Amino acid sequence: MAGDDGRAAWFGAPRTLVIRGGIFLLVALVAASVAMFLSLPDANVFNDRVAQIFAENDALVNPGEINLLMVLGQSGTTFAEVLSSYRLIILVLLVLAFCLLLSSLYFLLTNAALNQRLLEIERSGLHITSLVLNREQKIVAINNMEFGLTDNALETLSVLCEARLDDEIISGVDLEAAISGKSAVDCEEAAGATRIKRLRDHLGNQLLSQLLIRHVSREGYMLTISPDVIRLR
Repeated sequence: MAGDDGRAAWFGAPRTLVIRGGIFLLVALVAASVAMFLSLPDANVFNDRVAQIFAENDALVNPGEINLLMVLGQSGTTFAEVLSSYRLIILVLLVLAFCLLLSSLYFLLTNAALNQRLLEIERSGLHITSLVLNREQKIVAINNMEFGLTDNALETLSVLCEARLDDEIISGVDLEAAISGKSAVDCEEAAGATRIKRLRDHLGNQLLSQLLIRHVSREGYMLTISPDVIRLR
């Protein structure tokens, strides 16, 4: 139970951390964007300086000097156009970064929600609506999923089902005694635990087998389903 509480705290915390981290990143992104745009020079600053040169040197009459000033003016216009295109590129990159950040936050929140859901399933056990054990055909049908069983697995599951119908927890010793026909004093807990492990391995689906058969510390084993859904044939 302590492990479950620790996992609950671990899976519950990411949602809050993701939300707070996302808000922090959004604020940081907006602040960085504002600082970047404010630090960019004005697109018309070059043209203003060229106009100032024209105003301060109105006595220039040499065609070569006038042409030079005209080239400077055209360069300022080109610089303003390039700087405007850079502003647009930076804006597009910031929007793309914002979209990627939102997508990352969405997937992180989805992952946290799935982890929480898995934890709830693990705590409450599988939602099994029917368990039909056919001893003649050596088949168990769990929610319409059929699993073939060996003789040992069939006997182990049969004893577990009968114990669940009687609302009992069966120990490894009692499990081994019921299957082998020996006296309980001649059986070992490890033998019953081995049968449980083989049954879990035989079912194959790790999630199904681990949650279907629960081990109660110092007491034994039980099926984590309602007795009403069990049918023995």
